[in-house]
Amino acid sequence: MAVIDVTEQDFEQEVVERSKTTPVVVDFWAEWCGPCRMLGPVLERAAEARDGQVVLAKVDTDANPGISRAFSIQGIPAVKAFKDGRVVDEFVGVQSPAQVERFFDGLVPSEADALVAAGDEASLRRAIELEPARTDAKVALAEQLYRRGDRDEAQALLQNVAGHFGAEGLAARMRLEDQDAVDLDEAFAALDAGDRERALELLIGAIPNANGYEDDVRRVVVAILDALGVDDPLARDARRRLAAALY
Repeated sequence: MAVIDVTEQDFEQEVVERSKTTPVVVDFWAEWCGPCRMLGPVLERAAEARDGQVVLAKVDTDANPGISRAFSIQGIPAVKAFKDGRVVDEFVGVQSPAQVERFFDGLVPSEADALVAAGDEASLRRAIELEPARTDAKVALAEQLYRRGDRDEAQALLQNVAGHFGAEGLAARMRLEDQDAVDLDEAFAALDAGDRERALELLIGAIPNANGYEDDVRRVVVAILDALGVDDPLARDARRRLAAALY
């Protein structure tokens, strides 16, 4: 069912809970609202076109004032998109069909999204064919190629990726492995074994004697920190030690 009518009594179940498995777009409208009558059919067509991938829930604000107050609805039509039990996108007022289509598209995984999530080599290559600028697919494929020894193709993929810490870190690692100026074998072995703490200790410790490769070592460290996340205690400590080693 692509379009449903929702009330205060079933909003929690039909919208909040349902959105944990299927995105739900909520159309706050009223019978007297001319713009609502213009937007409503556009929303309904967009929902129907997605064949169950998105549900459109219509809420009559006159009949359900409690929901309107709960979501601070001050003007209608108002449209809110729910995923995983929370609002992830919204707009107010009439939008063009193209704008509505983009709004719905943002809630549904694209074919490339699904291929990247699959993660195997064939899927990643197909994702790049569909979306040549797909950075996450390029980096994931480069990592797989690197692991099996196809370094030239991995390096070629990474040359076309900018502003991605993981890509910069992998490219830097390959450059470091190709030189004899600084020995990082133990650090990389620890990293491959999943011991990020030991890998960070060895990499940061190598910076003062990196013989011109300090920036590449830094890139590898930053890639690890990015993967850990800003709130990880290990990452916070490593950032402090990295700054001390560099400056």
